[in-house]
Amino acid sequence: MNNYRPFLLAVLLAAVSCTSSVSAGDPWAEADRILSEMTQVHFPDRSVSITDFGAVEGDPDRLATEAINNAILAMNQAGGGTVTVPDGTFWTGPVTLKSNVNLHLSDGATLKFSTDVKQYFPAVPSRWEGIDCNNTHPLIYAYGETNIALTGKGTIDGCASYDNWWGRGRVTERRPWQLDPSDPKSPVMEGSRVRLLAWGESGAPMYERTYTEVDGLRPQTIHFNRCTTVLIEGVTLLNSPFWVIHPLMCNDLTVRGITANNNGPNGDGCDPESCKNVLIEDCVFNTGDDCIAIKSGRNEDGRKWGIPSENIIVRNCTMANGHGGVVIGSEISGGYRNLFVENCKMDSPNLDRVIRIKTSTARGGVIEGIHVRNVEVGQCREAVLRINLKYEQNEIAKRGFIPEVRDVTLENVNCRKSTYGVRFDGLDDVVKINDITLRNCTFEGVEKEPVLQSGLVGTVNFDNVSVNGKAL
Repeated sequence: MNNYRPFLLAVLLAAVSCTSSVSAGDPWAEADRILSEMTQVHFPDRSVSITDFGAVEGDPDRLATEAINNAILAMNQAGGGTVTVPDGTFWTGPVTLKSNVNLHLSDGATLKFSTDVKQYFPAVPSRWEGIDCNNTHPLIYAYGETNIALTGKGTIDGCASYDNWWGRGRVTERRPWQLDPSDPKSPVMEGSRVRLLAWGESGAPMYERTYTEVDGLRPQTIHFNRCTTVLIEGVTLLNSPFWVIHPLMCNDLTVRGITANNNGPNGDGCDPESCKNVLIEDCVFNTGDDCIAIKSGRNEDGRKWGIPSENIIVRNCTMANGHGGVVIGSEISGGYRNLFVENCKMDSPNLDRVIRIKTSTARGGVIEGIHVRNVEVGQCREAVLRINLKYEQNEIAKRGFIPEVRDVTLENVNCRKSTYGVRFDGLDDVVKINDITLRNCTFEGVEKEPVLQSGLVGTVNFDNVSVNGKAL
């Protein structure tokens, strides 16, 4: 056993060395290093069409579910390659992607997903708002796969509306609801999200956290769970039932050139959760919630796994509507480190914030190493930078897990209209917002306070920052 001690010590030292942010050196050089070390997808020169497996174009009554999944499985078993969706409209149920397969949508291709809930069960291992569960099968799903891709200029339409997924979520998720509203004696069901929160706080085993078609939570459009070497490129994503892209515990992930239009409830654009080495570039987000929201688990489940998100690069993206442009939280109990945001454009009266960090004493965790530069903002509704350690105070199930935000730098971030310049909501009894720097920034059209603060805030540096033409 003693022979293993040097090895174990080396592993422990390596783990410790990875727990700090990169601010001691040049953060942007570190971003370049992260990119250079990411593995990229590669597929054999082999392809099939879903029509080879029986998919029929243009008929909503003839779902291509079996054809698409059989084509993917066959390509996986053959050693990998590309499964093509040709021009035309194909209706389908849930799709499961396998290792070494690229699902490619031709320029004129559209996948329309059935809104028949029965198609999406039995449930699969997932995570919903940061809590582990067996839930509704996502529209496009992968679990434990490697070298996978979803590419092409085609369209993926989740077909969600208030007549189906969005309306169902409002009924079943957040409050008690009647199984059969037409029958007064029909049983009253507990809200599915309410039950999920209770499962998470009590540490219920995974097998108990299982939903059915009766009470399942809304599915993500794309949910890749515990996958490595992933590419999502080019596609247009519409009308998602819930979050649009949700990678969970994935490494070496690239999201490039996608367009996400989703103004439904909880319509986040891209939410990497407990992911490492992620590039999001050249994308367009127009969403009903956060455009990009980085996460690492909610409360007990986040702390149980203890897997931070880290090394995420966002560049050359455009954000319109959304609660925030680039957001960290709120499900961030595993912590976060090393965010690089550059050369982005944001502009909408319905974009609430540009950079947002939201957490609480239920979440805990350390958030550090946030680097933002060269962002141009036409307008946002609230603040350019918002750091909130009191998020969802009324929903907090447990207190005492003290969050910390440190080492945040915004450089050359300019905005033409907002209510505030920056807004801080610190804790009332301890300083846990520290080492915040804004440099070479110009905020015009600030309607109220340039800096709005509640609670305790530590060191904030303003270097060549002007608000409405006056130095801050």
